[in-house]
Amino acid sequence: MTTRSFDDLVAEAESVSVAGWDFSWLDGRATEQRPSWGYQRSLGARLAGAAAALDIQTGGGEVLAGAGPLPPVMAATESWPPNVAKATALLHPLGAVVVADPDEPPLPFADGAFDLVTSRHPATVWWSEIARVLRPGGTYFAQHVGPASVFELVEYFLGPQPEEVRRKRHPDDESRDAEAAGLEITDLRSASLRMEFFDIGAVIYFLRKVVWMVPGFTVDAYRDRLRELDARIRAEGPFVAHSTRFLIEARKPA
Repeated sequence: MTTRSFDDLVAEAESVSVAGWDFSWLDGRATEQRPSWGYQRSLGARLAGAAAALDIQTGGGEVLAGAGPLPPVMAATESWPPNVAKATALLHPLGAVVVADPDEPPLPFADGAFDLVTSRHPATVWWSEIARVLRPGGTYFAQHVGPASVFELVEYFLGPQPEEVRRKRHPDDESRDAEAAGLEITDLRSASLRMEFFDIGAVIYFLRKVVWMVPGFTVDAYRDRLRELDARIRAEGPFVAHSTRFLIEARKPA
């Protein structure tokens, strides 16, 4: 348990950069189980067999860069300017082109441009566009955030959420939408993963970085709830939540 004051933890977590998709700042302050399927390792195996690939919503490019050698043609899209700059610096030396894209249709690529399209934790999924840019016989391989992910934390700040909100991003719904776009599901696996937050600074950093969890989150707007949660963690131990993830692989018929 930390001996640092609430105000000290808040000031530190408010000032640290949240650019990119690297969560190493949370080392020793929060933990999250990883899915059994090992997305990055599996991604590397698929990239090794691709001639032309696209990584959608690449973040800072960290996952793609760490997946191993990239195919001869490699493109990535990202919408948030700080991440575009970070991904460009990381991926250009590896042979990937990073394209600033608003994450809205259409994707800025020709029909059938890629034999592999990938994404890790996309905020939005436009299945018709994924199907369009895939070559016949091509594959979409991704790890998505599942329904009601980290909702113990979300509902601590926002209160109970209606069922339609809790069900968003359900793998059954995503599979149906993928099939409606003309893709065939070849693999679908889900996991619920334990998370622990050991101090209030970790909570603040997480909510600043993963901005869709508590939309419009600021310390000033939620200071009272943060102070209550800080006291709870000090008295009871880590705040426990559960993230949900699913692996999805879909093929465009030849």
